[in-house]
Amino acid sequence: MIKLAIYGKGGIGKSTISCNMAACFARKGYSVMQIGCDPKADSTSLLHGGERIDTVLDLSRKKGKGLTLDDIVCEGAFGVKCVEAGGPVPGLGCAGRGVINALETLEKLGAYEKYKPDIVIYDILGDVVCGGFSMPMRKGYADKVFVVTSGEKMSIYAAANICMAVENFKGRGYASLGGVILNRRGVEDEDKAAAELAKDFGTSVIGSIDRCEEIPRAEKAGKTVSEVSPDSEVQKQLDSLAQRILDSFGGAL
Repeated sequence: MIKLAIYGKGGIGKSTISCNMAACFARKGYSVMQIGCDPKADSTSLLHGGERIDTVLDLSRKKGKGLTLDDIVCEGAFGVKCVEAGGPVPGLGCAGRGVINALETLEKLGAYEKYKPDIVIYDILGDVVCGGFSMPMRKGYADKVFVVTSGEKMSIYAAANICMAVENFKGRGYASLGGVILNRRGVEDEDKAAAELAKDFGTSVIGSIDRCEEIPRAEKAGKTVSEVSPDSEVQKQLDSLAQRILDSFGGAL
């Protein structure tokens, strides 16, 4: 089993990339689980026709000790197993604690033993790398962190902060930095900016996704690109990114 976490500035396309990576891996024949670690609980929506699924926190509040894996794990497109951590009632709790609760609940209920995923994807809220939002980086969870950025100044800044956090956590046995994913926005010199960012942290741009019509069209339909435009150029880029991520783990499960 390989486990990867996807971080990046809010709105940079982490969930879109996570869902499309899940679809790419599943189409290659791998068993995939995607865990959304965002209070908005929309990480896996593209695998469910644009609909949100019930969250671990909401279901925990309703069912208490009666909570089961069948309650919190839903099957999406291509058989991807989907989980949403969820968040607290606004103003009454810590969103990071929700991530901790969800991951601990999955472990306690034996999710990884029951579903035996080949690949686990953690999709993490924004550029927050503290408390519960650093949980997926910790030993026993993600093995590698992939950071999504565009060439925009604030995106590069946020990505650098995430990379720095990964570096600072390295001595604790946390996840290592797997690479930078460039989600192009069409700004000047963004390939150069992403390459310089990666070089600063001793890694590389592991894949690039062009700005295109197919991704927003698929999102509007609540689907992945694999379902809407499987023969498109951007699908080739997504497939290439998926393969390079697998290669970064040694190419074998």
